[in-house]
Amino acid sequence: MDLAKQCIDVGLFTNRRKDMFDFWQQEIGLLYDHLGKLGAGVQQHRHHMNGSIFKLNQARDTLPDEPVSGYQELTIAMEGLTEARNLTDPDGNKVILVPPGTNGITGIGIKLGVRDPVAFHTFYRDVLQLTSDGESAYRVGTSKISFFHDPSAIRTGDWWASGYRYITIQVFKADQEHAAILARGGEEGQEPRTIGTTARYSFVRDPDGNWIEISQRAQLTGSLD
Repeated sequence: MDLAKQCIDVGLFTNRRKDMFDFWQQEIGLLYDHLGKLGAGVQQHRHHMNGSIFKLNQARDTLPDEPVSGYQELTIAMEGLTEARNLTDPDGNKVILVPPGTNGITGIGIKLGVRDPVAFHTFYRDVLQLTSDGESAYRVGTSKISFFHDPSAIRTGDWWASGYRYITIQVFKADQEHAAILARGGEEGQEPRTIGTTARYSFVRDPDGNWIEISQRAQLTGSLD
């Protein structure tokens, strides 16, 4: 893919705005960027995270009772740490703070539990065409996506549900990349659409149904054409 940004973004949904703000801003130390509106009573609170954006999507209405997605653990490199810190946010999402360079993570890492590791290698290597980074990990620039075999994993349902729900890959041409992913055997989650003059985006899904946003953001690409 022709990347417009050399790292991924991470999105989660919550109904607990204050508790989650206190945790992610004060305990983790993420800096607030700005507010975006997704519609249907969902506000996206964007935070800086080593070049990545942490998208805290706060829903006005009660989120559906869906099982957790395959995205099980977020790792963030933090200057000044001498050892890892294992934390859990108010909604039960796992986050690990590590000294930069730990397990090759200089920005962020996201870990998935998957039903079929062979299928995931095929997806990341051949469908998304990402760069391999060891036995069970791939790179999007400085971000690391890793996975492990989890026999208890189930197919992810709706992306509008509590917890880590999607990652975002920023590209220069969303329609082109979306079509190419489908042509290589990827599953469509949502066809490309436009948010005003801000972004053109779509969703594809991995072999376990986890959601991956393909985003063309005007702030990065200069145009949505």
